[in-house]
Amino acid sequence: MLSTLTGLASYQEDIKKSRFIALADKVDSPAQALDFFAAHSVADATHNCWAYRMGDEYRFNDDGEPGGTAGRPILQAIDGQQCDRVAVLVVRWFGGVKLGPGGLIRAYGGVAAQCLRLAAKTEIVDEVRVCCRCSFADIALVQSRMATHGARVVQESFDDQGVVWLLAVPRTNQPEMAAQFTNLTRGQGEWSLVGDA
Repeated sequence: MLSTLTGLASYQEDIKKSRFIALADKVDSPAQALDFFAAHSVADATHNCWAYRMGDEYRFNDDGEPGGTAGRPILQAIDGQQCDRVAVLVVRWFGGVKLGPGGLIRAYGGVAAQCLRLAAKTEIVDEVRVCCRCSFADIALVQSRMATHGARVVQESFDDQGVVWLLAVPRTNQPEMAAQFTNLTRGQGEWSLVGDA
């Protein structure tokens, strides 16, 4: 089962006089991952290498290290720790001793893996997106049942009829919640699947 992080994690290790600091966090989009790298990169460090994974989307960057010796091992650490929706940045200050390609791969991959190993994680739940609408009279009752099904509000807007919610609902709970929604709104509410969350 894939996991993501519950917050920022860090790990530091000195390897043959070079200092490595790994930072990892949960991200929900490639743009958010790139913002994370920009915010946490250290300008005076020798290298700021990184990788992220979001489902089938991934990228990595060696930032001047020999090709395939930094970013790819970080990505492999993400996959090896069964993480998703995660960005990992490894900052290196060169200490004067060359590690060689094998040493770099072990250092970057090892520091990233240890950071993820120590990080607080939460299991990723397979969710679907649902757009639903109900009248003002039914809002409180419907809201009170959402947590029972593990649903969370992604977006909320009001009009003269009531509320329109975009919900993220665990895929396995969606049919039961849809039936309960119909009952709670006496068939007056609207419920439609939008796609995967």
